[in-house]
Amino acid sequence: MSDIGAQKLPLRFETPHASSVVLFAAFVAFFAWSVAAAGISLPELLAGLPNMGKIASEMVPPATDRLSPMMNSVLVTFQMALVGTVVGILISIPLAVLAANNYTPHPLIRTAIRSLVSFIRTVPDLAWALFFVASVGLGPFAGTLTLVMDTVGFCARFFAEAIEEVDEGPAEALTALGASKVSVIVCATLPMAMPSLINTSLFGLEKAVRSSVVLGLVGAGGIGAELATSMEMFRYDQAATIVLMIFALVVIVEMLSSRARNALIQKRG
Repeated sequence: MSDIGAQKLPLRFETPHASSVVLFAAFVAFFAWSVAAAGISLPELLAGLPNMGKIASEMVPPATDRLSPMMNSVLVTFQMALVGTVVGILISIPLAVLAANNYTPHPLIRTAIRSLVSFIRTVPDLAWALFFVASVGLGPFAGTLTLVMDTVGFCARFFAEAIEEVDEGPAEALTALGASKVSVIVCATLPMAMPSLINTSLFGLEKAVRSSVVLGLVGAGGIGAELATSMEMFRYDQAATIVLMIFALVVIVEMLSSRARNALIQKRG
């Protein structure tokens, strides 16, 4: 017992290294600076609570006087998201093949494609929307083009990773039989990567639906334009109706997407 008592208990936490302490202190200092730069103010928040309550009270009950045009705008929003996602996926597949390490014709092509996809993904959706609005004018077409770029930036990267991770056995077997590179990709690689491609595509559709709402705020069509108009005209009851419609649309798309993914998982099992 005396020997056991004499033993030192293990430390609950390891003593951090000096560099870790310095890095943590630097993070805390930068975070505090960021809080100040963000303009966070508790007095202003408390002063704004009555205005929040007033706006919330004006949202109840939600207005139904423009229900038909609002529903049409919701439909346009979903159509923009669907078309933008499908076109973006079709563009992403060949880009992903060229960007995949095991199928790219040359490392420079792989680097160029990956850099292009990274650039597309880096530019914010609103920046693409403003670019296309200035190029083709106001309306759903500008929003659809924006969602195409958004989908390419999202899907092409994950498609390339899925293609790189497929089993090389079937592809090598087809190559040994004299199949061309295109035949190998179409008949072996893409079918084996298809579950991952479908899963990524469904997430891309969900992302496009949420993004399409914001695009309307800059004139790219859809329900976002209705929401911006309602807020500018202080019709908060109409804004409440639009928010509920957007919520219903997102929930429905996410439910359908989740069911499709579950069905895909069960089929693979």
